[in-house]
Amino acid sequence: MSNVKRPGPVRRTLVASWRVLDFSRRFILTIAFLLLVAVLLAAMFRAGPQVGSRTALVIEPVGVIVEEYTMSPLDRMFAQLIGDDVPEVQLRDLIRALDAAADDQRIERVVLRLHRLIGGGVAGLRDIGAAIERVKASGKEVIAYGDAFTQDGYYLASRANQVYMDPMGMVLLEGFGRYRLYYAEALAKLGVEAHLFRVGEFKSAGEPYIRNDASAEAREADLYWIGDLWRQYLADIGAARQVTPESLQTMVQELPALLAAAGGDLPALAQQAGLVDRLLSWPEVERELIQAGVADEDGHSFRQVDMGTWLTVLERERKPATAPVAIVVAQGAIVSGDPGLGVIGGDAISGLLRQARENDDIKAVVLRIDSPGGQAFPSEQIRREISLLREAGKPVVASMGDVAASGGYWIAMQADQIIADPATITGSIGVFGLWLTASEGLAKLGLNSDGVGTTWVPAAFDPTQEYDPRMGQVIQGIVDDAYRQFIDLVASARGVSAEAIDEVARGRVWSGGQALERGLVDELGGLVEAIAKARSLAGLDADAGFTWIERELSSMDRFLAGMGESALVHGMHSHGLLLPASWLPTQARDDLRQMRELLRQRNARGWGIYADCQCGLYLRP
Repeated sequence: MSNVKRPGPVRRTLVASWRVLDFSRRFILTIAFLLLVAVLLAAMFRAGPQVGSRTALVIEPVGVIVEEYTMSPLDRMFAQLIGDDVPEVQLRDLIRALDAAADDQRIERVVLRLHRLIGGGVAGLRDIGAAIERVKASGKEVIAYGDAFTQDGYYLASRANQVYMDPMGMVLLEGFGRYRLYYAEALAKLGVEAHLFRVGEFKSAGEPYIRNDASAEAREADLYWIGDLWRQYLADIGAARQVTPESLQTMVQELPALLAAAGGDLPALAQQAGLVDRLLSWPEVERELIQAGVADEDGHSFRQVDMGTWLTVLERERKPATAPVAIVVAQGAIVSGDPGLGVIGGDAISGLLRQARENDDIKAVVLRIDSPGGQAFPSEQIRREISLLREAGKPVVASMGDVAASGGYWIAMQADQIIADPATITGSIGVFGLWLTASEGLAKLGLNSDGVGTTWVPAAFDPTQEYDPRMGQVIQGIVDDAYRQFIDLVASARGVSAEAIDEVARGRVWSGGQALERGLVDELGGLVEAIAKARSLAGLDADAGFTWIERELSSMDRFLAGMGESALVHGMHSHGLLLPASWLPTQARDDLRQMRELLRQRNARGWGIYADCQCGLYLRP
């Protein structure tokens, strides 16, 4: 028997309490230290950042392009304070920064650094590309540089006057594809039986649960709209770079042979194909930009302003103006209630539309959609609010972004006008239901479910019981009725017969251009065109202002959002004071990261008691 005495419960409680107090003490000291630094630096930056003449706007998007942030202000603020990247950039911020640069005499040129861009949807990229073209149309030069270019990053780079790439970089155009995992065989091995109920032979979302490969209908439909998106991508790049789409297609198809002929030198192949103009390192590009513009105060680089600081300056200089057009963003899957960031809550979006309806200053609404769909009832909630807006005499324009399919189309169909980008993924007017039973799989584990019920229904809707065909009849009936309602609503909104809509529905996905040909959308264009259409329908001036109606932040969230986006934080970044290695003690930095992770869990799962170790997240050397 061991002679080692284990600590008693009182001592364990005291030790645990001390650890909590010690963590709190260190965290409070860290926050106090940050506040002290903020106060000291506030004097340094109290006038805010200044933008002089002949300045280059440097746009260096990090992460994924989104319609609106899916990270909370708290998460973003913590990331910025400890020098981490915020892996999202809002589409509206990129467009606003570029459009302001086109009109502002202080900005001499725009420099795009695209090596940290993860990507975005084709429609959003086209919106940004159009904004780049507006900068060029104003007579200002646009330079694009990348250590390497992803397919999405290169789309933006191709719109520049000059494209530079590192001599060891690469441009890799791949094409578009859609590949999914299919689970039927795996589910069978687990003893799980899947039952799919749908209307529309092209409604393929549930197919992976009942098949081991794509159906012929899914292959046909997917290749049709994906092929159209790829043709648009090649046409846009070809027009921007003055090369033929056919030559770009050949480069992708014949890449092994072409690369072998170039001696394996992918950068040289990219230059030979006309994708890049020159192969230069970033220091070499900096020297050329100094010569083309002016040097910064230190003489080490060119005079420049980053996008975050530029947006801060624009906000500080913004003159109050009326904004009779409201923009409401619907991004993510459609679900009931108000679940928070990153999804479309039926209650949440309906509430925002209601705000626009009840605000006498708002004369028109643009609903910006980026959604693959979701639940039918919250989709109908949103559609009804759009009907009420129209009844109140306020025109509504649906602006389709990257995706507006199934439920995403449902919430768009009631608008006065539907505007889609040629590359918008839309349609998929169809309904499906999926039911899984696992009685066989449980039996393999020696688990058996049994009991009694006053009717057949409880057992039929219990996934631990064997599949009851009567339950299948019920679900299929509900699915059939939902599809009829969907078709009837679309037919009424589009002013055509239900039979005509059924011919282009059946769960089939279309590109925006294909949807226009089939009468599912009214015009092709982006957010700029949608705002212009809303102004026109409401009889407003062509330059009438617009505002974004978003979920109301708490006072603390507003403070945190403002702090993270303030001139102070951008100034600290520009002086290297927010790099973790520069001044923040390692322990304090880890405490902040741990607190950030705990708060992320709270956002995801709600307040509670957590027994998470966090041990492997931030290992010290």
